[in-house]
Amino acid sequence: MDLFNINRRRFLQGATASLALSTFGAYGMDVMHQGKTWRVGLIGTGWYGKSDLFRLIQVAPVEVVALCDVDKNMLNAAGKLVSQRQKSGKTPKLYGDYRKMLSENEMDIVLIGTPDHWHALQTIDAVKAGAHVYVQKPISVDVMEGEAMVAAARKYKKVVQVGTQRKSTPHLIDAKKNIVDAGLLGNIKHVEMCCYFHMRANGNPAVQAVPDFLDYNLWTGPAPLRPYDGLPHIRWWRTFKEYGNGIMGDMCIHMFDTVRWMLQLGWPKRISSQGGIYVQKDGKSNISDTQSAVFEYPELNCVWQHRTWGTPNNPDYPWSFTLYGDKGTLWASTMQCDFIPMDKEGKKIHKDVVYEKEKYPEDLTEERIELNAAPATRLHMLDFLAAIEKNGRPVADIEEGHISTASCLMANISMELGRPVVYDPQKREIVGDREATAMLARKYRSPWVHPDPKKV
Repeated sequence: MDLFNINRRRFLQGATASLALSTFGAYGMDVMHQGKTWRVGLIGTGWYGKSDLFRLIQVAPVEVVALCDVDKNMLNAAGKLVSQRQKSGKTPKLYGDYRKMLSENEMDIVLIGTPDHWHALQTIDAVKAGAHVYVQKPISVDVMEGEAMVAAARKYKKVVQVGTQRKSTPHLIDAKKNIVDAGLLGNIKHVEMCCYFHMRANGNPAVQAVPDFLDYNLWTGPAPLRPYDGLPHIRWWRTFKEYGNGIMGDMCIHMFDTVRWMLQLGWPKRISSQGGIYVQKDGKSNISDTQSAVFEYPELNCVWQHRTWGTPNNPDYPWSFTLYGDKGTLWASTMQCDFIPMDKEGKKIHKDVVYEKEKYPEDLTEERIELNAAPATRLHMLDFLAAIEKNGRPVADIEEGHISTASCLMANISMELGRPVVYDPQKREIVGDREATAMLARKYRSPWVHPDPKKV
């Protein structure tokens, strides 16, 4: 039985299988190459890097040939886990420097699960090395990095899929087709998005010696070299603007990208944002704990709000988006969605997240797995492979990921400058604002060189 039919049979057991499969047909799932084993490498073997890799192993015949991480302990542990999960039972080759991994191995696919400040250089180097890339969101820490990533993907004719897997989330695919596209909302003229998770790491750990198992200089790479104050893995690095773009870059991009996909929106015509550190002032964290942003489109505002303190405005939807139409409202999150019609006699619609615990029992023993996201990531991987086979664009193509990422990054620029910004993607500048335009590219730490979209 070929790969597509195996996964078709599995997914038919899910609650929204028929809809999802019809959608995948549009993505080209019917042309999956039979009998091919994909040679795969992973850069960044932390929690989510491994999670992405294990979802790929579950849905496609792969041979993980190489792993890379600057933390030797994490790398060795990942090598053992991969040997237990992949069919061959082999332990991949292990590397501390991704450049050496790319130069010494011929790979079909490279997955990138490193912190945000590494995404651009590693994606560009991987496509130059001949690999297709699956890169986590946000794709970049500055706008020009994203422009260079899109340019590189197009120049080297490689598929780059972004880990915005909400586009492959079964209950959201269902909501798009049967609620949004079916016109149940009527004219959609306002969107609200939010995150109220208390996820902003904060504290004052003491500066300490770098452990011998961590190459902290290489971990830092092109970013500013902060004094070492403990392992940066998981949440600690995200609390600093040196490596990412705060809750806006981490969480808004998911919701904004999903809204753009559902409503077929391109670049916002104007972006404005306000916020700062209003409550959690005790620790080292320098990202905002409170922030609002408006992404403006003709006769439509997409409004974002996050707080890393207090309570959510709707406890059932603490990280979510809401589409307001003149015929009804759609609340949606990674866990569920609810359609509420304006007509009192209209039918309410509720959809829950799809789990696949029985089909993939190994999910239940995987450390830190997001069970609600696993089915979406598996389908996202299948879409990625189908795009490679068809030489086409995946549902979360790098250009779409760039628009969503860059818009969030420019919201932070607006917050810092205290004024709206208007981006011209053709000229790659913020219109009439030299100061803001200069902020589209961060200064890299020597000897790393910022990628130029004109010279990739």
